[in-house]
Amino acid sequence: MLSIVVPCYNEEESIPLFFKEVEKISGQIKQRVEYIFINDGSKDQTLDVLRALHKENPEKVRYISFSRNFGKEAGLYAGLKEAKGDFITVMDVDLQDPPELLPEMIEMVETSDLDCVGTRRVDREGEPAIRSFFARLFYKLVNRIGETEMVDGARDFRLMTRQMVDAILELSEYNRFSKGIFSWVGFKTEYLPYENRERIAGETSWSFWSLLSYSIDGIVNFSETPLNFASYVGAFSCIGSVIAMLVIIFRTLVKGDPTSGWPSLVCIFLFVGGLQLLCLGIIGKYIGKIFMETKRRPIYIVKETDADQK
Repeated sequence: MLSIVVPCYNEEESIPLFFKEVEKISGQIKQRVEYIFINDGSKDQTLDVLRALHKENPEKVRYISFSRNFGKEAGLYAGLKEAKGDFITVMDVDLQDPPELLPEMIEMVETSDLDCVGTRRVDREGEPAIRSFFARLFYKLVNRIGETEMVDGARDFRLMTRQMVDAILELSEYNRFSKGIFSWVGFKTEYLPYENRERIAGETSWSFWSLLSYSIDGIVNFSETPLNFASYVGAFSCIGSVIAMLVIIFRTLVKGDPTSGWPSLVCIFLFVGGLQLLCLGIIGKYIGKIFMETKRRPIYIVKETDADQK
């Protein structure tokens, strides 16, 4: 069986189009296909569309509806947890992930020792320039300071074996960053390149600031470098202040008491205070992650599933 995990948030227009396009290529797939749609607290008619789709295809379409919006990461985890297939793929419902690649991805896994076939965009055509710039900067930064390599342009769209998905599900952490988790668990992976595609319908729920916050979470979850940076800043500030005091003492002994300048002192105070706040913010980010983990809250809460309709 092939399980297709599809997180949805306000995607009432995209769902029927997505289902239709994937069904077109389902004849090229010898495995039986199941769809697992996750309604991530949508505010439109997404849930009604999923109910209707399940009613029309009860043996093929399954859905899970959250009690509120828990985020895409929770949706991915819920879908992977519910998937029963021997092969599992994750796809965006907006058709930015080409369904026609699925037969090739399945063949690559079946005819080799690969555990996963991922996809990556070779360009970012149609994407705002500032978003593309920061996306590339993120991958360069996280690969330089982190221990887990992340492929630039890699999508969540990938085909995984049952063994790899079971390994991912063992990581039940609350603060999730799937791209990093997919890489961290290991397993042999190859990537299929493809040209960027625009959404088929609807509007993206990812703003620049939400993507920036998501990127920061990715760095914090898979690197201790920011903490090391805070320590280095503190150490250099301390050493610099000692050197400055020695210079002032030496100059006072040689040339006498210099004229004091309060503007320079204010600038120094503000600079040091800013460094302290920066370091506290970095440490606080990690402490906040620890705090959320220790609460042991569920990653998501299910309000309704296809089982409720049987």
